[in-house]
Amino acid sequence: MRIAQIAPLTESVPPRLYGGTERVVSFLTEELVRQGHDVTLFASGDSVTSARLRPMAPRALRFEPNLRDPMAAHALMLEEVYRSADQFDVLHFHLDYTTYSLFSRQKTPFVTTLHGRLDLPEIGPVYDRFSDVPVVSISDAQRRPLPQANYVATVYHGLPVDLLTPQPVKPRYLAFLGRISPEKAPDRAIRIARRAGIPLKIAAKVDRVDEEYFCAKIRPMIDGRHVEMIGEIGDAAKPEFVSGAHALLLPIDWPEPFGLVMIEAMACGTPVIAFPAGSVPEVVEDGLTGFVVPNEAAAVAAVGRLPSLSRSAIRRRFETRFSAERMAADYVTVYERLAQANRPRLRVVG
Repeated sequence: MRIAQIAPLTESVPPRLYGGTERVVSFLTEELVRQGHDVTLFASGDSVTSARLRPMAPRALRFEPNLRDPMAAHALMLEEVYRSADQFDVLHFHLDYTTYSLFSRQKTPFVTTLHGRLDLPEIGPVYDRFSDVPVVSISDAQRRPLPQANYVATVYHGLPVDLLTPQPVKPRYLAFLGRISPEKAPDRAIRIARRAGIPLKIAAKVDRVDEEYFCAKIRPMIDGRHVEMIGEIGDAAKPEFVSGAHALLLPIDWPEPFGLVMIEAMACGTPVIAFPAGSVPEVVEDGLTGFVVPNEAAAVAAVGRLPSLSRSAIRRRFETRFSAERMAADYVTVYERLAQANRPRLRVVG
């Protein structure tokens, strides 16, 4: 198939470090190419891909120090995609609802993967108006606040099976991975680790919007001995970091749409201890790939039950449920269904 992948321009594809959506777009794009599809990636010019790259900005907007209006570059990209839409069998957007009005007015089938939370009150009226636009959810839980959207599938994220692998290191600490923010609740992770008597290592990004929270709430809890702040890490450093953890702690306080860090941990054979918000009960198989717990006390108790889990079994479940190959196959099914529905029907004259 001739497939266009249209990514946000804030980060490159893949991102240099943190960037969940852009990482998934990269994994999907590379796997679609590997499977023989003709893929064009609309993304920033510093993206790296085996697909045909259509650069829509010189580099990721995150690294443009003088940028004031990121929407300008995105508006130009949408116009470029619109003008070349007839070159493709399907357009796959990763830009949420910003595309619906324009692309509902052209003939090429398009679909949007919803990567963010859907429980914000401003979003509902958009989907009341565009109730026929096909969208993909990344968990069934993500759909709950927005039942009126036209969901054509739920497709769980996937990783290349050889990207993150178990390393022969002895687990010595608990891990927190991803991003420092109130909804990710690193303060809970710190309290859980302290109560369990196991050091915690935090490998996480601090966005500018969360700097005040980090400085006021989290930094005073970091002592460099029992709680260590490593900072943002990329894929090259993750296998050893995650493999060296007894478990990944995810005591979240928000409706997580998917939670890529959970399957990153599973890829390394590392269990996940998480609160049952959003997608967690769908991603973590309680008692097999980790423990889904209701509160901090239960999380501390779950740390004591970690020896009952098989790290090799966790890795096998990752390969079965969360590979990039499975993710791409699921999306191809969606593309083919949309393309088939868009084909003109032959009229039979009797």
